[in-house]
Amino acid sequence: MSPAASQRTSRFALEVSELTYRYSGASLPALQEASLAVEPGEFIVLAGGSGSGKTSLLRACCGLIPHFHGGVISGTAMVAGRDIREHGPGELADVVGYVAQDPETQVVSTTVAAELELPLRFRGDHPAERARAVEEVALALGIPQLLSRSVTTLSGGELQRVALAVALVTRPPLILLDEPTSQLDPVSGDELIWLLRRLNEEWGVAVLLAEHRLERCLAAADRVLAMDSGSLEFDGPPREFLDWAVAGRPELATPSAQMFAAAGIEPLPAGVREARQILRYLSDEKPGIPGREPGAAGAPLPEPEACESSVSCGDSPPVLKSSRLWVELDSGEGPVDVLRGVDLELRAGEKVALMGRNGAGKSTLMKTAAGLLEPVSGKIEAPAGVALLTQNPGDFLVRETVGDELSGPSGEAALAAVGLAVSPDRDPRDLSGGERQRLALAIALAGRIEGDGVPGLICLDEPTRGMDRGLKGRLVELAGHLAEQGAAVLISTHDVEFAASFADRVVLLGDGDLIADADAATVLSGGWYFATETARVLDQPGLITVDQGIEYLKGLAELPEAGR
Repeated sequence: MSPAASQRTSRFALEVSELTYRYSGASLPALQEASLAVEPGEFIVLAGGSGSGKTSLLRACCGLIPHFHGGVISGTAMVAGRDIREHGPGELADVVGYVAQDPETQVVSTTVAAELELPLRFRGDHPAERARAVEEVALALGIPQLLSRSVTTLSGGELQRVALAVALVTRPPLILLDEPTSQLDPVSGDELIWLLRRLNEEWGVAVLLAEHRLERCLAAADRVLAMDSGSLEFDGPPREFLDWAVAGRPELATPSAQMFAAAGIEPLPAGVREARQILRYLSDEKPGIPGREPGAAGAPLPEPEACESSVSCGDSPPVLKSSRLWVELDSGEGPVDVLRGVDLELRAGEKVALMGRNGAGKSTLMKTAAGLLEPVSGKIEAPAGVALLTQNPGDFLVRETVGDELSGPSGEAALAAVGLAVSPDRDPRDLSGGERQRLALAIALAGRIEGDGVPGLICLDEPTRGMDRGLKGRLVELAGHLAEQGAAVLISTHDVEFAASFADRVVLLGDGDLIADADAATVLSGGWYFATETARVLDQPGLITVDQGIEYLKGLAELPEAGR
């Protein structure tokens, strides 16, 4: 087929027909006869478990498959009328922007400004046009203060926003995003979703967004696609998707949908606003129903969870102790205070969520505990040793195959513990983002899951990136298992729902200061951003998990049935 014949006028921003693809060395296809069409200006959420094919579909839609990853492909995928088999990523860059799960792999320039300007230079834009476009996209994403920064000094969340800015700077008609909120704090994550919606509505940009944390984005979507084993299994509006998910794929349902379905309340809400409106409507229809004011009737409020160590956490020895800890980092423009006078003590058997805004100092605290950074004053001690998984799984993946990365009984045990079942002959770089994250986690824990090899403190920095709810559940179990063996487990996360499911304690950092340290029920309820969806819907002190929400709703007076 000639290049001229491979491009045609199309009414669709994206058109995929019976697309099947298998990575080199893989025994099963990553995509199986996938077909979909994206209209200009649509906002579509792509759902599915880890390894279901979401990342592979997005890679195909921007030309990375087959031009970068190789493999065997059949069927067609047309982006603005251009066939991906005939046009590589560079030739498609003016019609499709792509943000990968690991944005650090997309950055090639020295400064943020140079990174944003690069695609405009390739396109041959006038210098004045380039300057205007860079300024506009930086303002739109709230990153003008980063323009002069070196890309090597950016946090994971800052890198993610820069990668999105690069994808948007050419104003393409289609944007593909793979877990774009995975490294963003709750405030930045919500702002990003609504920014995408505004760009979608005002600029007419079509958005195809792959996401595991559907509670963040479902309310903004026009349509939802769901994948499993490389095939598209559902295509419809958000409320129909929730009905479908609750009936057959409950792991894909949002917390509020799970809660309402179990309590027999209809219709299922697509977001917090709808959930609160439905509860207000039911209360108005039947005045005898208790309201949502604190202390209203319902299930009793939960007691804080106890630690799972065989020794009471309060009586167990400290595995981390910092006193007036002060850490500075130099981004090339002089030292910056990242941690300021942090006093913190963790004891054996504790499960602690480390939370806070992007740049608050979470990764720095973990690296300092592991001895990778030196404090400028104060002290930090971890007498029983530290195992650290950093944010970037690529730091741990240095060999050619999965089998080379982890071998022998200890490697097999670690892979089983994190729920990763892939061929040992697979190239780690061909795995999905969630699979790479689990492989890195297995490497960090290999030989330390059983027996005397367990260190006193296990630090996991954003380990849930790319993980679906089922795999997060496996991680919760693993954290509990490690705590039972006497390790303290400290997990840095922006995922409030995950924090509520595993932590008995939450430590909250704000711009280098320790601003809150209490049980999870106290910290993760009663707020706007650092609160679970259950807490934001019910507004009851201490209710933070779906199971607690279900129990509370069932404890209310019998609810009238609301028509759809």
